[in-house]
Amino acid sequence: MPGINDFAMKLANVNGTGSASANGLLTQTLFRMGIPVSGKNLFPSNIQGLPTWYEIRVSAKGYGARSLEYDLMVAMNGQTYAKDVAEVRSGGYLLFDSSWPLPQELHRDDVTFLGVPLSEMLTKTVPDPRSRILMKNIMYSGSLAALLSLDMEIVEALIKESFGKKQALLDANKKALDAGYEYAQKHFACPLPFHCEKMDGNKDKILIDGNSAAALGAIYAGATVAAWYPITPSTSVMDAFKGFADRYRIDPITKKNNYVFLQSEDELAAIGMVIGASWAGARAFTATSGPGISLMNELIGFAYYAEIPAVIIDVMRTGPSTGMPTRTQQSDILLCAYASHGDTKHILLFPANPTECFEFAVKSFDLAEQFHTPVFMLSDLDIGMNDWVTDRFKWDDNYKPNRGKVLTSEELDKLTTYYRYSPEDADFVTVRTLPGINAKGAFLTRGSGHNRLGGYTETPAEYQEVMDRLLKKHTAAAKYVPEAIIEKRSGATFGIITVGSCDAACREAIDLLEADGVSANYMRIRGFPFGPEVEHFIMEQDFCRVVEQNRDAQLRALLTLETHVPKEKLRSITAYGGYPLSAKSVIEGIQHKKQKKHVAHEDLILMEE
Repeated sequence: MPGINDFAMKLANVNGTGSASANGLLTQTLFRMGIPVSGKNLFPSNIQGLPTWYEIRVSAKGYGARSLEYDLMVAMNGQTYAKDVAEVRSGGYLLFDSSWPLPQELHRDDVTFLGVPLSEMLTKTVPDPRSRILMKNIMYSGSLAALLSLDMEIVEALIKESFGKKQALLDANKKALDAGYEYAQKHFACPLPFHCEKMDGNKDKILIDGNSAAALGAIYAGATVAAWYPITPSTSVMDAFKGFADRYRIDPITKKNNYVFLQSEDELAAIGMVIGASWAGARAFTATSGPGISLMNELIGFAYYAEIPAVIIDVMRTGPSTGMPTRTQQSDILLCAYASHGDTKHILLFPANPTECFEFAVKSFDLAEQFHTPVFMLSDLDIGMNDWVTDRFKWDDNYKPNRGKVLTSEELDKLTTYYRYSPEDADFVTVRTLPGINAKGAFLTRGSGHNRLGGYTETPAEYQEVMDRLLKKHTAAAKYVPEAIIEKRSGATFGIITVGSCDAACREAIDLLEADGVSANYMRIRGFPFGPEVEHFIMEQDFCRVVEQNRDAQLRALLTLETHVPKEKLRSITAYGGYPLSAKSVIEGIQHKKQKKHVAHEDLILMEE
């Protein structure tokens, strides 16, 4: 049951009406009150006109997955009234614009309806129709502040931060906020039985989205070249990088940019620019989503075979084809692991939150240059475009990028002959040079068959020698990717395995299961190739439930292909409806004993025994 600092609410609106500002206002207020909060934006891929929802979960325990049980619904879209009323839990509340009567057939005896005549109030005070639409969001935010006992000083400070430079706009927003607050105080019992109280739950935490965190990680890692083609939901990675670079990549003397930011004609050109810049010695990257990865495949294979560093941030969305651009999924795992034709295997990193987006972005650049190869960081829309309460980033001024094995001009002078692909070190990595450093370091990079000295070949033994080393190099990278996080509980005989943003739902599900007398061990995979701890964990369990957000159980398939564990030890729970995963859906998947498909709370779940 809901209580103090423990409830969930959902705001239903129309895309393009400015509701995002109100959503951010509420989430930021809760965060500044010291209350752990998560916000999930469920929006359509069109520009405006279709329904959009924003879910806010308040959890003193810090749970950040979707709740699916809404204690308070803010229904501002007449098109979705029936759906919104139906989703309120028994005993819950629904706030709506009572300027027009709610259809009688939608009334529920087990729900308290809170009518505020928002449009009527605004018509009397705001002459411009467009401004009324925008102010409506601020006015119902004022009502929510009263109902939920939000700190009005914080709310007003946030509004001032947003509109302080425009006094007229600031005054208008303040007036709308106060009107909504006063109406609720006068007509309803405030606060509601579940509401907010200040606490200290966000110490050493920040509120940030994963795409901004990834962009900051690229800045920290020393990236100076970014090439991209716009695609949802990864565009804001590049937007954020440009903003950070404008502040931190400016020469202090000349005031000129120390970075290159290129919007290419398509994704093929973008990855080509990244490969070219990386070959020349820059730290370069691109950000894209599934369709972009599809287009980049041939050049990714070229970088793998020619051994050129490249960093690719893939913010995954629902596929295939164009898919659903504003819905989340973990649908590119296999695509990225084996990207390109022929035999290729790539390093993958799987962040689960914005803090890891920051850290793993840095790690991606280091690994790409250490192993002279493309590296993928696989985030998703839920992590990338939603705000998360996450650990404060650790900034170390002594951090030195791992640039890998690169010969200097002085080192080249000492050599009689330089070969790009020989000799190799203990990790099967050879030494590269940068163009223009020394004539002795010149070499031909080819994407067609070459031997260990870099010369052209179609001789089977010579080609196989190079391919075998590339495989050994990939296997050696397992020592350097982030280790899987493993947590064991007393009495547990089975395990739960997951990846990325499923972490929040799985952790909550494990706590709820334990409270019900069921213990489960837990492993979150953070990198590929898999370290030995992954196989050891699976072998220790009677069986493991592999929880992921795609139809075809791609993580399970990768585990089956890349470890020696028996296939029958891995049993799937897959959710692929496009919405972020909930703990309830994970529990339902675990508790079903037989193979079954069913729809559970908008998530299509497949349980496989």
